Amino acid sequence: MRRTSAVIGTAAATLAFLAPAGMAAAAPAEPSYTVVPYENVNVRQLPQKNSAYLATLTAGRSYTAYCWTIGESITDHGITNNIWISFADGYSSAVYFKGDQYGNLPASAKC
Repeated sequence: MRRTSAVIGTAAATLAFLAPAGMAAAAPAEPSYTVVPYENVNVRQLPQKNSAYLATLTAGRSYTAYCWTIGESITDHGITNNIWISFADGYSSAVYFKGDQYGNLPASAKC
């Protein structure tokens, strides 16, 4: 099950996934993993490129992810992948993360 958090307000609201890895206020009940995008990557509400935009993760920073899921196939830099990484509030394509096809999450970490 993917964690969710309420977003209240507009631009002033801070989404939970924007906190760097290891900076969470409370330990999650489910396993979490550290992922690092190799370029800036958008976070979407659903695992689809045209889903609502939520935020942008900064290249080179560490973020806490919870699992991966199958979504829309994305092709960039000659790589095609349909794996999307799940954060507390949304999803990003694994194409943009360092590591393997799962963005360095274990294959067993499927949502």
